[in-house]
Amino acid sequence: MIVYQIAVTTVDDYAAKREPHRRAHIERLQGLRAAGILLGGGPSPDGTRVDLVYRLQRPDQVKHAMEEDPYWIGGAWTRYEPRSFAQFVEPWEMGPVVLDGSRTTTIVEGPVAQHDMAQFALIEMRGAGRLHLGGFFEDGQTWALMKTADAAEARAWFTDTGFWDDRALTTRPFLHVL
Repeated sequence: MIVYQIAVTTVDDYAAKREPHRRAHIERLQGLRAAGILLGGGPSPDGTRVDLVYRLQRPDQVKHAMEEDPYWIGGAWTRYEPRSFAQFVEPWEMGPVVLDGSRTTTIVEGPVAQHDMAQFALIEMRGAGRLHLGGFFEDGQTWALMKTADAAEARAWFTDTGFWDDRALTTRPFLHVL
């Protein structure tokens, strides 16, 4: 299995463009989630970007996963960029689906200095209830969905380990829907 983080670009009038397709989109994603294919996802609070995490068997399944989505077909999504994780920390549990935008979390991204030790740090963050899921790409970049809306707190969790340089990390808000 290959786990992908897929960054999706949305249209300028995303909220209006997605509305007629929202029910079909959510139902499809809930089905993929129940099948263990979709591990998490949601939009940025401003609606300019969506992040999805899929578990697929083959790289050619990314196109199917994305281009058969009602938001893609309906024109709410314009582009997507998949990245496969070289190392991935699975979520311990799948939380409830939250559609009202009330579950604001933080995505942390950036390079890691010591890959092996950093993976243990991610596992420890998950055990402490701080990390939902995340991992490392081949180029050494980290992508992690943290269980806090406080970007400074999320960033500190990484830098306090000593395996990430605060100056190289970026954070951004995320509405954790699935």
